[in-house]
Amino acid sequence: MAAIQYYDVILKPVITEKSMAGMSEKKYTFLVHPEANKTMIKEAVEKMFEGTKVAKVNTMNQVGKTKRRGMVYGKTAKTKKAIVQLTEDSKDIEIFAGL
Repeated sequence: MAAIQYYDVILKPVITEKSMAGMSEKKYTFLVHPEANKTMIKEAVEKMFEGTKVAKVNTMNQVGKTKRRGMVYGKTAKTKKAIVQLTEDSKDIEIFAGL
C-alpha cells in the first residue's frame, strides 16, 4: 500500500438532508478513503480547510450492495463515511456555505 497523503483522504462531501441538518451543530459528513483512519481524517480536514479545529471523528464502513443485471449478480463498491465534529471556536467549512 502506498502512503496516503492528506489530499487523498477526503474524496467528496455527502449532501443529504441529515448531513445538512448536522451542519448547524458543526458536524460535516465526507466520503473518505477506505484505508484512512480517524487521525488521518482529522489531519486532512485541518490542513485542507484553514481555521478549522476538529473535536472528534466518527467513521462507518458501508458494504457494497448486491445488484443484478439480467442473470449476473455483482456488488457495488464499498465506501467509508466520516462525520467530523468541529470545535465551537472553529471556522465553518466554506464548501457547504452556498448549499
